[in-house]
Amino acid sequence: MTVRNFTAPVALLTVFAALLATMYLGYASNTEKNLHDFPVALVNQDLGDVIDGTPTNIGDQITDGLVAGIPADKVDLRVVGIASARAQLENGQVYGAIVIPSDFTKRLAILGAAAVLPGDVERPVITVQSNPRIGPYTAGIMSRIADRALAQVQQTVGKNLAERVNTAVGPDGAAQISGAARLAIADPVHIVDVPFRPMSDGAGQGLVAFFYTLILLLAGFTGAMIIHTLIDSVLGFTPTEYGPWFVHPPATGTSRLRTLLIKWAVIGTAAPLLSGVFLGTAKILGVPLTSPLLLWLYGTLAIIAVGFTALSVLATFGTAGLMVNLVLFVVLGLPSSAATVPLEAVPTYIAALARFEPMHQIYLAVRAILFFDGRAEAGLSQGIWMTLVGLAVGITLGVAATFAYDRRGLHRTAGDAKG
Repeated sequence: MTVRNFTAPVALLTVFAALLATMYLGYASNTEKNLHDFPVALVNQDLGDVIDGTPTNIGDQITDGLVAGIPADKVDLRVVGIASARAQLENGQVYGAIVIPSDFTKRLAILGAAAVLPGDVERPVITVQSNPRIGPYTAGIMSRIADRALAQVQQTVGKNLAERVNTAVGPDGAAQISGAARLAIADPVHIVDVPFRPMSDGAGQGLVAFFYTLILLLAGFTGAMIIHTLIDSVLGFTPTEYGPWFVHPPATGTSRLRTLLIKWAVIGTAAPLLSGVFLGTAKILGVPLTSPLLLWLYGTLAIIAVGFTALSVLATFGTAGLMVNLVLFVVLGLPSSAATVPLEAVPTYIAALARFEPMHQIYLAVRAILFFDGRAEAGLSQGIWMTLVGLAVGITLGVAATFAYDRRGLHRTAGDAKG
């Protein structure tokens, strides 16, 4: 044993710990500071009204104020019609919507008149719709954005309404306005916060999509490690220990490429069974399943893609492939998955990983199947294609590496230091 035998593992663990801290602590901390391009729809349906002989549209004024007041570097505010807003909510393309109704100005005018005239009146309403199907954290971010933006709206509208009422009644009549009426004028808008297409309890506030993604990825990732170890043991390339017993059969001499093909065949056979187990368990536990066949098929594909790629990495890099797989599928995958905190609320270096990280692609597809009726626009199309691309990359890497090793005579024997 040399000093290097001790320092190398410590150095590797130190680098690994630094990577873990950078990814996981950076992912979870200071989401307000990291917020960028958070997509929100703004719908103004207000038809306006004639107030004191002047055509007035308070909804237009509020819209202009929100566009000017909401920071563009943090929120992607999209002024759209109600049909477009609903379509984007249904496809997960916006994380919430602020809706100003068609009678907003009219109700505001009635509220002002009711301050000096008797009768029942209702405050005008602005609706804030969150999109819980995106993920459990997005609703909270949407509420905070809306609260801050509409607090200024409330103050401005209340001030303008009070000035109009005071002007209408004159200095003598102002004293006759009741305290309740003054409170209503100061706080004239009723903000209603409602979820768009609420989910059942079985959806776990959206977390089910995350955990379903996680078990699919772990099935492929850990399944690959188990299969890699067991097949190598059976073929005599590595020893196997059962407690105090040690077994090491003679090596069969099977080529690297053929060994990899055997491992792929095993994970390929297991994948549909594992996907079926996950689907059946979800059904028993009451998880809402609108497209069970599609979920089973995609689950099978995801397990195969992750398993094939992980086995190819192990065949290419040997023992070092264990660390490569851990970093690729878990360390970098979880923070960039967007399964809990949306990508728009994490540091940009983490969000950039989502372009290729396997877990994000799987999550998009699973979430689209579970919560968005399997719509291609909701992430299913991207998830499927990127999963297929990942599978192709994994197959190419494995075949190219093992074929090259076999051709160069780097057989897996005890004397092969390079193998």
